[in-house]
Formats: sequence, structure tokens, C-alpha cells
Amino acid sequence: MANAQLNLDRAYKAFYKGNAKFPKFKSKRHKQSYTTNVVNGNIQLLDGHIKLPKLKMVKIKQHRDIPRDHTIKACTVSMTASGKYYISILTVYEKEIASKEVHQVVGLDFAMDGLFVDSETGKKANYPRFYRQMLDKLASEQRKFSRKKKGSSNWNKQRIRVAKIQEKVANQRKNFLHHQSKELASNFDVVVIEDLDMRGMSQALKFGRSVSDNGWEMFTTFLQYKLKEQGKQLVKIDKWFPSTKTCSTCGSIKRNFNQWGNT
Repeated sequence: MANAQLNLDRAYKAFYKGNAKFPKFKSKRHKQSYTTNVVNGNIQLLDGHIKLPKLKMVKIKQHRDIPRDHTIKACTVSMTASGKYYISILTVYEKEIASKEVHQVVGLDFAMDGLFVDSETGKKANYPRFYRQMLDKLASEQRKFSRKKKGSSNWNKQRIRVAKIQEKVANQRKNFLHHQSKELASNFDVVVIEDLDMRGMSQALKFGRSVSDNGWEMFTTFLQYKLKEQGKQLVKIDKWFPSTKTCSTCGSIKRNFNQWGNT
């Protein structure tokens, strides 16, 4: 309850500063979760288990180890639509991040069918389109779900089947984007991308599925924090910047000519 009140307070402050819209109630379809803070060592990690307030020791599959110099501040427990539970652990640590000298720079051009094209090799990321691959199976399971009586045990079982497919697609997408962003952050000191309005692009020309399947915004978020952790940079340029018309050697911009030869 205390964390919910703090979140509401932050939302109102952001609204009055003009940084956000007026706070709204969460949707009933919103992911179920709660956050609990560390008080007198009530949250501890012990040999593949976690100790949480008002709960006994809970067995977990830990994604990665937390270094000893980190201090646990809070935990967020969430439940997915398929009934799986996850714990996100917030830690605090001190680390000096020195800025890296710029030696390797790469530009990424958004590609609808391959996530991006890099300026170094001209190759696409070859995003596998996980959602498109599962579209037929998902549609079949959703049709079965629509024919079930709402609230029945069969309805709930089918709901979980649909949720598992959707979660599998989301996890495949995250895994691919993590690998791509890690590779770029490891090999380059500066990554340059276009500052695109993905929401507007998804509404234009019926690109909604393709844009959401690519996960470009998620990819740039992963890339930004991975670069920042190493003292590297992510640079966003204006979407109207003529990057494809600019010569990489002399910097001159190619001029457009119409059929009569006038500029």
C-alpha cells in the first residue's frame, strides 16, 4: 500500500510538471504485481531461495548472481497471464563509469522486415518475425478460446494456452533483442540511430503488426543501457536527417533532380 501511494504521488508530480498525462486507474488486464521494500533484512537471497515478507522461503530459478557489493532495496513480485511468478530485485551499488574514447562508430537504419541495417556492413539483423511465425497457431487457439463458456474450467485452461503462446513470442523477441544489443555494445563505442515515432508508424499504412513484432523501442532501450554501462554512447538523430543521401567521406548531400533537370 505504501508503494502504491508513492507511485501515485510521483504520477501527480509528473502531471503538474507537464511531463505526463493525468493519472488513471490501472486496467483490469494490467499485469498483477506488488512491490515490497527491504526493512530489517526481511528480503534475503539464500542458496537458490528467496526470503520475502509474510512468506516462507520460496525456491527460485535465479537469472544471474547479484555481486556482494550490491545492496537490495526492494522486490517486485508479478504474475503473468499464464500463472508464472517472477521477482524483480532492485539493487543499489556504486560504480565509476569512465567515458570511452571513440574509435568505432556504427549507424543503424530501421528496417521493417529485418529490424535494422547497419552502416558498417550493410547487412540486416535478420529478425525472425516470431509473432508472424506463431500467428496461425495463435489464431487457432484464440478461436477455440472464443467458443468456451466464460468462467468455466475449460475456458480457463484455453486462456492459459493462449497466454503461453503470447509469452513465448515475447520471450523469443526479448532474447533476440538482448543478443543483438549486446553484440553492438561490445563492438562499437558510438551507435547512431534515427529518433522515430513508432506509434505513428504503426498506425500508418497498416504497419501495426510489423512494427510491434520488431520491438524497435525495446531494442533501443536495451542498447542504451548496455552502452551506458560501458561508458559508450547512443546518439539519436532527427528522423528527417538525410542520412542515406549524405556522403560518408566528404559529408556532401545528394541533391534531388526532377525529370526536367531542375533542383
